Amino acid sequence: MNTELQLILENEDGAQTEASCTRFAVLWQGKEIWIQTAGNGQLLIGVDVEEGDAEYANLLLRPLATNLVSLQLEMEAADVGADEHVHTDTCDH
Repeated sequence: MNTELQLILENEDGAQTEASCTRFAVLWQGKEIWIQTAGNGQLLIGVDVEEGDAEYANLLLRPLATNLVSLQLEMEAADVGADEHVHTDTCDH
């Protein structure tokens, strides 16, 4: 299964740079918003967890048909001490 993401980054002048990675983060309002593939053509969007957070949200984006997608919100308990979980097609969620 290919988990590589192809990125096109564009600066204010319109110049584009291409890159590839397995996951990336956008720093927004002091939080890291992580984006990665979740298997079966799905895209997982999640926020970093900080100490004191009781839960966190993941958005799961699934392609349905041409020009249609499904967006599912998953709330999960925050466990800052646990190893970082990377979603794959073998996950139960």
